[in-house]
Amino acid sequence: MDEERTNSEGLEGLQLDAESIPSAQEVNARRSEATAELQDEVNSLEQQLGPEADPLSGEAMKKRALRRYVREEALKPYQAELIKMQQHLEKSGTRMVILFEGRDAAGKGGTIRRVTRYMNEKHYRVVALGKPTEHERTQWFFQKYIQHFPRAGEVVLFDRSWYNRAMVEPVFEFCSDKEYKNFMRGVTGFEKDLVRQGTVLIKLYFSVTKEEQNRRFERRKADPLRQWKLSEVDVQAQERWDDFTNVKYEMLKRTHTTHAPWKIIRSNDKHLARINAIKIILNSVAYERLDDTLDFVPDPNVVISGSRELEMMEAQRLGSGKFLA
Repeated sequence: MDEERTNSEGLEGLQLDAESIPSAQEVNARRSEATAELQDEVNSLEQQLGPEADPLSGEAMKKRALRRYVREEALKPYQAELIKMQQHLEKSGTRMVILFEGRDAAGKGGTIRRVTRYMNEKHYRVVALGKPTEHERTQWFFQKYIQHFPRAGEVVLFDRSWYNRAMVEPVFEFCSDKEYKNFMRGVTGFEKDLVRQGTVLIKLYFSVTKEEQNRRFERRKADPLRQWKLSEVDVQAQERWDDFTNVKYEMLKRTHTTHAPWKIIRSNDKHLARINAIKIILNSVAYERLDDTLDFVPDPNVVISGSRELEMMEAQRLGSGKFLA
């Protein structure tokens, strides 16, 4: 009898503890208030320091650390939603594939790290394939990607994908003209079958300006912690800017479809790019929100549909005789 009473009291205690746990909405509200105060401190430090401040001074380093902390905290409500979404995918057995495409230094890798930071590692994978082996060159082009596709309830994030064949490979002549044309003819049907069979396919293209890309390259050259990111392809990216713009236009024109649309993310501001990319992912499936008071609407100044991007590029070409983005 005493043992039963003890167990009963223990269960009641657990129930009370569960009831005292704050809701996601309450946690997010408190976090928002705290980060707003910290942002005020960041703004104050920026005014005090000015543009000529020594970047290695204590106050400058404090400002950068606070700003980074505030931005990471702003992501957390949406990262919690990603966990909730992931649980929905597991329960429903839904497969999800997310493609991260864009120019070099556009912010793809950093966004992938923020998307996956708190997700269950057992139910997602990040795939970043290297150059094809001689054996892979003899296979059907999509074969090396298919072997990495998700099982039921899993998310696979491709850090560059089969769209290498539409962007990098033709610019650097890593594929023949015939291989490029075959890909462009077949990819929409491939994706249509993928979606028809129940896979959620999200295609994200990160768009950065030429000036911002160059600034990031220069930072990589000067920073020993980032030099590993600089590849031979990166070195030529600025020189071949117009070539990449031309193949980007062709890719959007021929592969932006109703069943597998492109979302263009303006990524000069990495933080805004990351938070809006997460919103796109969350909006791709109907799951029960953890906090329905959050703003799930992507910023129209950051996220542009593939069709709208095409219209803007065509207007640029008509006005100046060439694409500008």
